[in-house]
Amino acid sequence: MFPLNRSLPPLATLLPFEAAARWESFTRAAEELGLTQAAISRQVRSLEKDLGATLFERRNRGVFLTPAGRELANVITDGLSRIAQQADDLRGGERAPRVILFCQLCEAFYWLMPRLATFNQRHPDIDLKLVTSTRPMTEQRDPFDIALQTHGRPSGNHTLAFIAADTIYPVCSPDHSAARNAPIPLEALAGEELLHHRAEPPDWMEWSGWFTAMDQEVSSPLPGKVFDSYPLMLQATLAGHGIALGWRRTTERLIDAGELVRPVEEFLVQPEAIAVYTHREAMDRYACRALLDWLAETLNDTLNDTPS
Repeated sequence: MFPLNRSLPPLATLLPFEAAARWESFTRAAEELGLTQAAISRQVRSLEKDLGATLFERRNRGVFLTPAGRELANVITDGLSRIAQQADDLRGGERAPRVILFCQLCEAFYWLMPRLATFNQRHPDIDLKLVTSTRPMTEQRDPFDIALQTHGRPSGNHTLAFIAADTIYPVCSPDHSAARNAPIPLEALAGEELLHHRAEPPDWMEWSGWFTAMDQEVSSPLPGKVFDSYPLMLQATLAGHGIALGWRRTTERLIDAGELVRPVEEFLVQPEAIAVYTHREAMDRYACRALLDWLAETLNDTLNDTPS
């Protein structure tokens, strides 16, 4: 292995760049690090000169990460966070082993939280921290060891640990007319008020794809309310605003509780629905291995059998 000093940029530039990238603001970075804005700017320019790359666009008195800057920021944030975490562990002596799990907000609320007590009972010595977002893991600046998100979302340079299946089916409120007449014919579904989740990037199955999988020809685009947040769309479904596509991992308990119903009998099994990622280094830590084993076991138990 060649000496690191041949390739590493000036180490003094890394903290200023990381803070500036996280805030996308030289002013906020300067306040955080106790430096002047001019000092942050000089360090960033020094890093850009060393790399021969533009990391920020400067316009309208603001700074904005370039694609190269964002990619570098993700790597530096991850590396510095791991150094900081290891330093904390060494300083802390016999502190409880810790693992940080990144999870999509909807999965955290509807799937993970009702089951998390079993992990805590099995591993009372592990300190589990949960970080949630509606955005892909590649846009998460806070450090994490393991990530659980929809398969197909950007994952950067993280290692895929395993993939779990899930089942997709229409759901609606018990007060919806389709629920009162359930099960309705599949052909009648396209004529109902449908709720749409349009994700960016587009990594969730939409109604058009579901109907195609059911061999149903429907007009395009299908009318109905559009949401950029799956949790918000699910709340609209609970409130009776229409019929949405439900993933078993987020809707099964709502169905069991009578808060949602399936207006049609048809469903679609998605073999590669949810993915769990980690860092290679995390596999060497007991807490990370324990959480990965528990996630694999629990996802398999709750998602891989056919819904009734």
